[in-house]
Amino acid sequence: MSRPPGRRQENHKISRELFVLTYGALVAQLCKDYEKDEDVNTCLDQMGYGIGVRLIDDFLARSAVKKCHSYSETVDMIAQVAFKMYLGVTPSVSCNSSAGNEFSLILDKNPLVDFVEELPAERASLCYCNLLCGVIRGALEMVHLAAEVTFLQDRLKGHAVTEIGITFLRKAEERKHKRS
Repeated sequence: MSRPPGRRQENHKISRELFVLTYGALVAQLCKDYEKDEDVNTCLDQMGYGIGVRLIDDFLARSAVKKCHSYSETVDMIAQVAFKMYLGVTPSVSCNSSAGNEFSLILDKNPLVDFVEELPAERASLCYCNLLCGVIRGALEMVHLAAEVTFLQDRLKGHAVTEIGITFLRKAEERKHKRS
């Protein structure tokens, strides 16, 4: 179907509150469907991975970012551009290893938990925002960067901040291609 001439394509955005409430309903339903928190965590990670695999194309098209040449540039891009673009927050970044392959994204405010006060006592091992880990892992994999992404701290579990750990699994390689 074609668009009428002279009409621009509109970007449809849902309100952040609607998204956060919908996400909360999703997590609540998963908690009803699965008895074990580990199963809910796995399901959220897998859903996030699928989103990340698809979201990277939108991110690259909309952000017009240049190629990153190091892990630290990549993590800075995730924090400074991607989180700001999709969640409206900018986490701080810290490097956790001398090898330069382990980083933390530290969120003072996590928009996904705006309407959540605390986790129920019977759900103590639930990673409520595990979807974010899957999104990051899926997006990184699509740009050929294997990484392990996990929650290190979570405000919902009484920590002062929310901290997501990213460990790149392969040593950074300098690739030099010779043209024949």
